[in-house]
Amino acid sequence: MNKLAMEGSENQLNNISKIYRTELTQGEFNKLSQFIMTEYGIKMPPEKKIMLQSRLQKRLKVLGIDNFKEYITYLFSPHGMSEEVIHMMDVVSTNKTDFFRESSHFDFMLSNALPNLTKNYGIKNLKIWSAGCSSGEEPYTIAITMSEYKEANNNIDYSIFASDISTQVLKTAIGAIYNEDRINDIPLILKKKYFLRSKNREEKKVRIISEIRNKIDFARINLLELHPVHDAKYHIIFCRNVLIYFDRSTQYKILSSLCSNIVKGGYLFLGHSESITGLDLPVTSVIPTVFIKQ
Repeated sequence: MNKLAMEGSENQLNNISKIYRTELTQGEFNKLSQFIMTEYGIKMPPEKKIMLQSRLQKRLKVLGIDNFKEYITYLFSPHGMSEEVIHMMDVVSTNKTDFFRESSHFDFMLSNALPNLTKNYGIKNLKIWSAGCSSGEEPYTIAITMSEYKEANNNIDYSIFASDISTQVLKTAIGAIYNEDRINDIPLILKKKYFLRSKNREEKKVRIISEIRNKIDFARINLLELHPVHDAKYHIIFCRNVLIYFDRSTQYKILSSLCSNIVKGGYLFLGHSESITGLDLPVTSVIPTVFIKQ
């Protein structure tokens, strides 16, 4: 390698390492954490400073920016507020999910919630919202559960709306392609009915069948921007393991808006570590983390 090429390679490596050595000052962290909390309601306590720094370094690398001061200046510019904020929230928001996560919820749907809605209330077209759907495992699990119920009750139909704040995970959700090991714990009969294996067996990928994919509409929504509505249309809303990232007042604001979207007799499903104790909401607990609208 000639001297010029070597110097070029060294400069490139130095630039990359400089980006990775970039540190977020306390003042810069405070500014970003306050913005994230105010605009998106996501708690960003001091102990998350290193996490935020690590995740945002990816954006600095993509943008070719050397330091957080320059990044913050860009972020709060008109162009940054229209373009970069979405990318920032993609890397900041935490997304962890699995198929049939907290499986007791889907057992309850089949044995209790769905029969109550379709037989006692006579609802023929069920509308369901997966709020905070991440990379799609939850809404697809809901769709599989609904499909199984529909087979035994062919006079009903359903549609699912799924939303998340992260455009990145929504792309995965819409594509509906997952590593094969993600469905290891799903019963074989359901795997055969609802998943297609890649023709290239070396890839070890699976995809949700089109009949299920077509039942779900995906959209980017910031739950903090929700407002109560007067024309409730959802019979079931899932908002699981999302509220844990918000403070109590923000949780109440989001839950109030979600509850207003649920019809009387409809259901709200929360995550196993989430509680509405002390919150004045128009729902009653039927089993832990499952509530019915009054």
